[in-house]
Amino acid sequence: MSKRSIFEEVSGDKSDAAPAVTPGMIDRGRSGARGAIRAWLMVLFALVVAMIVVGGLTRLTDSGLSITEWRPVTGAVPPLSEVEWQAEFDKYKQIDQWRIENQWMELADFKSIYWWEWGHRQLGRVMGLIWAVGFFGFWITKKIPTGWAGRLALPGILGGVQGAIGWWMVASGVTQGEGMTSVASYRLATHLGLAFVILGFIAWYVFQLGRSERDLMQARRAKEAKIFGLSTGLLHFAFLQILLGALVAGIDAGRSYTDWPLMGGQLIPPNPLMLEPVWTNFFENPGLVQFIHRVCGYLLFAFGTVVWLKGRASAHPLTRSAFTLSFAILCLQILLGVITVIYGAPWQAAILHQLVAVALWVAILRARFLAAYPISTSIKDH
Repeated sequence: MSKRSIFEEVSGDKSDAAPAVTPGMIDRGRSGARGAIRAWLMVLFALVVAMIVVGGLTRLTDSGLSITEWRPVTGAVPPLSEVEWQAEFDKYKQIDQWRIENQWMELADFKSIYWWEWGHRQLGRVMGLIWAVGFFGFWITKKIPTGWAGRLALPGILGGVQGAIGWWMVASGVTQGEGMTSVASYRLATHLGLAFVILGFIAWYVFQLGRSERDLMQARRAKEAKIFGLSTGLLHFAFLQILLGALVAGIDAGRSYTDWPLMGGQLIPPNPLMLEPVWTNFFENPGLVQFIHRVCGYLLFAFGTVVWLKGRASAHPLTRSAFTLSFAILCLQILLGVITVIYGAPWQAAILHQLVAVALWVAILRARFLAAYPISTSIKDH
C-alpha cells in the first residue's frame, strides 16, 4: 500500500470536490469577436476621415458639381473613352457653374475636377462595401457580441443616408438659369455634420470594444457624472462650431475678412444684415457668417477652459490626461483658425483646420468616455 501525504484529505473522494470557479462569466457567451470587430471599425474610422479630407479638397477645388447625375451603382465606372468624356463634359456645360464661371475650361480641365468628385463618391462606395462585408460576415458567423448587432448596423444605415444627403447637396448646385455656382451652404453643413456623427459613433464603439464587458460594468459604478455632463456639453458645442465652419466654407466666407481680431477695422463687420429677407444673412452673408464662427470659437475656448479645469479634478490620472489633451487640441484649433483667416484660407491651412477638428472631436469623445468608464490605477502606477 502506497504512503499517503499527511496533507491529503482523509475522508471523501476526489470526485466530490467542488468545481473550480471560472473567471469571466459575465463575458462568456457575449464577447464575440471583439478584437476583430474593433479592427474593422478602425478601418471604417480611417475611411471616414479620408472622406472628410477628400470632400474638403473637392470643395476647395470647386469640383463638386462636375458630375451632374446621381448613379450609385453605374457611376462607379468612370468614362472610358473620349466620346464618354465628351458626353460628361456636355452635361456639365448645361449647368450654371460652367456658364457663369468656367466657360474657359477645355476637356482636360474638366477631367481634373471630374476625378476629384468621382474619387469622393468612389471612396463612399468602398466604405459601404467594407461595412457590408464586415457586418454580414460577423453576423453570419455569429461573432457579434450580444446586444451589438444594432450598434454595428448603425454606421451602415447612416452611411446610406449620407449618400442621399450628398446628392441632395450636389443637386442644389446643379441648376440651369438660377445663377447657382456652388452647393447650398446649409446642405454642405448637414453633409459634414452627419460625417462627424458617424465618426463619433464609430469612435465610441472602438473605445467600448477595447475593454471587456466585465471591466465596463465595474467602471460604470465609478462614473464621474459632473465632468461627464460637462464633456457632453463641450461635445455639442464643438459640433455646433463644426457646422458653422461648414457654413463659412460653403460661401468662402473665410476669405471675406482677413484681419484679426477686428473685421474690416471694426468689431462687427459692416452691413451684417444687408440681405433680404433678414434670415438669409445667417447663411449667405460672408461677413456675418464669419463673425458668428469667430464668436462661437471664443465662447468654445472659454467653455473648454472651464471643462478642462473641472476635468483636472478627476480622481483618475488617465481621465485627467484625456481632458488636458482635448484642451491642448482646442488651443491648437483656435490658433489654426486665426492663421487660416489671416492668410485668406489657403487650401493647406483649410484642410489642416478640418483635420484638427476631427482630432478635437475624437479627443473630447475619449475624455467623455473615460469620465463615464474611468480606469482605476494603483499607487504604484503613479
